[in-house]
Amino acid sequence: MRARLAIRAGRGYVFIDKAPCSTGRLRRGAEWEGRGVQRDGPVFIGSEIYRGSSYGHWHPLRVPRVSTVMDLTRALGWLGPANYLASPRAKPGALSVWHAPDYVAALERVEATQLGTEEDRERFGLGTHSNPIYPEVYRRPATAAGGSLLAGELLVDGGVVYHPAGGTHHGLPGRANGFCYLNDPVLGILSLRRMGVRRIVYVDIDAHHPDGVELAFDGDPEILMISVHEERRWPFTGHLGDRAGGAAVNLPVPKGLNDSEMALVREALILPLVARFAPEAIVLQCGADAVEEDPLSRLTLSNNAHWEIVAALRPLAPRYLVLGGGGYNPWSVGRLWTGVWAVLNGIEIPDRLEPEGEAVLRALRWEGNSRGKAPPDHWFTTLRDAPRPGPVRDELKERLAVLLRREGLG
Repeated sequence: MRARLAIRAGRGYVFIDKAPCSTGRLRRGAEWEGRGVQRDGPVFIGSEIYRGSSYGHWHPLRVPRVSTVMDLTRALGWLGPANYLASPRAKPGALSVWHAPDYVAALERVEATQLGTEEDRERFGLGTHSNPIYPEVYRRPATAAGGSLLAGELLVDGGVVYHPAGGTHHGLPGRANGFCYLNDPVLGILSLRRMGVRRIVYVDIDAHHPDGVELAFDGDPEILMISVHEERRWPFTGHLGDRAGGAAVNLPVPKGLNDSEMALVREALILPLVARFAPEAIVLQCGADAVEEDPLSRLTLSNNAHWEIVAALRPLAPRYLVLGGGGYNPWSVGRLWTGVWAVLNGIEIPDRLEPEGEAVLRALRWEGNSRGKAPPDHWFTTLRDAPRPGPVRDELKERLAVLLRREGLG
């Protein structure tokens, strides 16, 4: 896969002057050649900035996530230099294709000073309990944004890109929102658009509704947004009747959603909608907070449900960008997102991990949560959860029926 980065400010993408990986060189006004990247293999975008970075010892995002996936995929022999790219950090000019310049400037300033004013809290949402000021408060989200911008360029001729640090779907144009300081899914979609890709499907299976993405593409006839999220959970948007000007299909699901119910949603709603739309690209936000072990939802999926959606969507478009998202249990996130990389590469997931992989999971800590005191052994020794089937409840069937009728699928 050949990556050509548009880095002139006039085109909207302004990355820092750095090499995305050890085998390539990025220069201002120049072209980057990703030597060694397999043209027909998925690309993993990551960064060392996530290692050791934390929102604070009390925050749900105090746990390691992306660094765990990087370490575990490498320990299992599934990720080598040929398929790994280090994410560039987006400069303010790149972020301003959607984010307000004064907000981006404030984000840079509070990182530099580590202080926020009352105006920063009230106007920009910076320095709040959800969106604290921490040492990498600009560089970390700007790196995630740079990864999604890069992904859009990498996919110009087709392919698969996995960017687990992405998925910050709550970010607003001029305000931090719901742990999200920037909105990399929006920037990734705009990057695809700039590359000439028009018809794009965005599928979101995070436990929380993607309010920022829906805001960005409200009424866009060439975008289809599909969200399956827990009802009556923050941000309390994405109701069954909410259509975002015809661009969105929202399915709020009841607490306790199980694998059988998600399979029905996948087969009856998600896949038919995507196939009918005939997209040129699919962006999947694969948040890991809908599994039973996550502390910030009341859903009861196993990671099998996520992997089945990842696999089912892949053949429906020539371009596929898979992002991370929520997920606040370090073991469930690391296991789920590592499994996503296996699915994208057609790797058979072992029943038991090799010692090198097990060592990565045994090294994790989850301070401040009771589940971290005595983790079950399978969190260390396996990737795959036991399936969590269950009854398909009438309330879910009724909501699906409403959407299927409305969308002409019933």
